[in-house]
Amino acid sequence: MFGSSRSPFARKAAIVALEAGLRERLEFIDVPIPAPTPNAALAAANPLRKLPTLVAEGGVALFDSPVICEYLADQGAAHLFPVGGPARWRALTRQALADGLLDMLLLWRAEMRRPEPERNAALFATWAQRRDGALDRCEAEAGVGALDIGDIAIGVLLSYLDFRFPEFDWRAGRPRLADWQAAIERRPSLRADPVRS
Repeated sequence: MFGSSRSPFARKAAIVALEAGLRERLEFIDVPIPAPTPNAALAAANPLRKLPTLVAEGGVALFDSPVICEYLADQGAAHLFPVGGPARWRALTRQALADGLLDMLLLWRAEMRRPEPERNAALFATWAQRRDGALDRCEAEAGVGALDIGDIAIGVLLSYLDFRFPEFDWRAGRPRLADWQAAIERRPSLRADPVRS
């Protein structure tokens, strides 16, 4: 699997591999972000060069973390993707919520790197509303049901907020989510280093 130790999406896939009992079968190829030169093997597997990209047995390339996570769970012993019914749609929707917020946070970081006079204040205000709304939804649903892909994605999201946005106190006003995050962070799969696990 091509990924980066700095990519929350690659981390999510590595966590699923651990939960599924597949980590020893997974070779993690750490691709620097930004890469000084393009990784030819990654480009051959995925013309978009997105991380993570998984080259499965038989040489089939899978990309985008939701696809890779479902594939890994299907290959292993993890029950992170409910088979059907409301539990499945809830899990997939929560994964989409976390992934969507992560996508937005990556754009937020890129915008923050611009010189201050060139930053778009209206964009930051819109993103803040979306961030707060998504986190409030996570607070309302924290700790409901068995562990699933939505929980893994939200756990990764909250860790990423702590890592890249320490100035934002997402725990304020969200005690259930804060307690839930403290508990899920104790799972061995979330504590592991994706590159050296």
